[in-house]
Amino acid sequence: MSNPQIVVVGSYVQDHCWTCDNFPVTGETRIGEFSTGPGGKGYNQAVAAHRQGAPTLFLGALGRDPLSDTARRFSADIGLNVAFEECPDSFTAASSILVDAKGDNRILVALGANARLSAEFVRSRAASFATARVVVAQLENRIEATAEALSLARAAGAIALLNPAPRNPAASAELIRLADLVTPNETEFAWLLEHVAGDADAAQAAGDPSQWTDDGLRALAARLGLATVIITLGAGGVFVAHRDAVTQARWRDEAPSYRIAAERVATIDTTGAGDAFSGGLAAALALGDHAPLRAAVIHANRVAALSTETLGTAPAMPTRSAVTARFG
Repeated sequence: MSNPQIVVVGSYVQDHCWTCDNFPVTGETRIGEFSTGPGGKGYNQAVAAHRQGAPTLFLGALGRDPLSDTARRFSADIGLNVAFEECPDSFTAASSILVDAKGDNRILVALGANARLSAEFVRSRAASFATARVVVAQLENRIEATAEALSLARAAGAIALLNPAPRNPAASAELIRLADLVTPNETEFAWLLEHVAGDADAAQAAGDPSQWTDDGLRALAARLGLATVIITLGAGGVFVAHRDAVTQARWRDEAPSYRIAAERVATIDTTGAGDAFSGGLAAALALGDHAPLRAAVIHANRVAALSTETLGTAPAMPTRSAVTARFG
């Protein structure tokens, strides 16, 4: 794909999902149901953006094994443009996901080829970055590849969107500051306060739900010094905080910080909801005029909410028509 509006550099993971009534405790065996399908933070985000109608290119890495065939086949089936670096000395990443009756999850990932994704491979697709309006990255790959993606975004004048997940100590504060938009969840926000701001006390405060008022969140986000932080809070909705008036003006938002309430949906699986949000946000920005940011966040919030009504990750990413039909 020569002219994508969105380039996602990230991870592909083959998800293995078990559903059960309650999570087993140590030493306990429970009976559940099993399913498997494509996933990975980056791949989920690319599928979400693609299904919102934005021309999207996904760059990732695979081993040389049967799971890599699944990745290529699913991509072809849904019409998602992909370019994979093949790593024959590694394996295609896989995860183990447990989902309980409330839709909560526990996840373990073996990164495999994702840890081999090279900066050289990302750089070889520089022509695609040159036309992109939004570049999306996470922290589930080799960190040099992530840094290259964000640097190419900056060079091209594209919006650099970083989902700082999973928590990766190899990601420097300087790398995270390359992003125009950072989209952590609650635990990742607390990690950023300690890792980027070096503020262990603030990180501990962020971990206490009783302190998550809008004023408290605004004060905590300010300690990061990042351009714009968009915190996904599950049932608590989404909180947006701009660093300063210049950043606020760039996005034509009416307030320096604000909260968007969670949408009401029949949740059965929250796995991948954060990825649906980041992909939906990228699509809204690429297809719109980049502002006001609030409108894009509202759309992304709806994409994420609707994704929780379906089991799985990449296959659960809703289409734009489904989002419009539900929310208008």
